[in-house]
Amino acid sequence: MKKAGILNRHLCGALAELGHTDEVLVCDAGMPIPDGPRVVDLAFRAGVPSFAEVLDGLLAELVVEGATAASEVREANPRAAALLEGHFPGLALVPHERLKELSRGARLVVRTGEARPYANVLLRCGVFF
Repeated sequence: MKKAGILNRHLCGALAELGHTDEVLVCDAGMPIPDGPRVVDLAFRAGVPSFAEVLDGLLAELVVEGATAASEVREANPRAAALLEGHFPGLALVPHERLKELSRGARLVVRTGEARPYANVLLRCGVFF
């Protein structure tokens, strides 16, 4: 049994399968999930687990070379915008409709219980060497 890090076996296994340039969508409870990507749904109740908790846990285990979020996040959810811009100084911002289109290419979708708007980010995996 693992004693630290991500304990969810489905999420842990999905992360281990990712490679360089694979994309992971971390999304709120309301984001439409496209057909195709593997989905690990962590949503339990509204707000549980939060977008911030899940993102922090993922970033502790993934190498991320780029991130894309919806430009609407700055006005509609300043807390999520500050979190994303703090983690990703080169954060790319696109209209929400474009983010939904881009998410179709994700290899993995991690759905949180977040109930605030636009708490979504598309992560591009890097390499550790």
